[in-house]
Amino acid sequence: MSDIINPAERGTASFSAGEALTGQAGADAAPETRGRTTIADSVVEKIAGMAAREVAGIHSLGSGMSRTLGAVTDKVPGGRPSVSRGVKVEVGERQAAVDLDVVVEYGVPIVDLAADVRTSVITAVERMTGLEVVEVNVAVDDVHLPDEDDDEEGIRVQ
Repeated sequence: MSDIINPAERGTASFSAGEALTGQAGADAAPETRGRTTIADSVVEKIAGMAAREVAGIHSLGSGMSRTLGAVTDKVPGGRPSVSRGVKVEVGERQAAVDLDVVVEYGVPIVDLAADVRTSVITAVERMTGLEVVEVNVAVDDVHLPDEDDDEEGIRVQ
């Protein structure tokens, strides 16, 4: 990424109607110097959440409480599963940090899975946003056993 150019620092030159603009203010200027792009935290959360869910061995994202609340809201008519559940990010001008709460499938080597999740998240976020991902912290909150129901999110009555 290039540095952001402040229009106030360019000076106050005036141009006549027929004069072509050149330099940083003209048609030859690189597109990245012609404005500012900001990326909301929620955008990076969604990208990181999707990238983490694509890794084989991830059962779900979110800590116990967020999964329980999410299961309730998912059952509400019109409710949709939250892609960013279990994902927290900090986004700066050029960098991002990602924290993930995951539930892994039983039998999957957690160290290898965490490395795969980091690779997937870093690749997706950097490719789609241009931000440098400085860290991806993976917290394994639970292990999903093969005999557990997927609907065991703490809801007993429907």
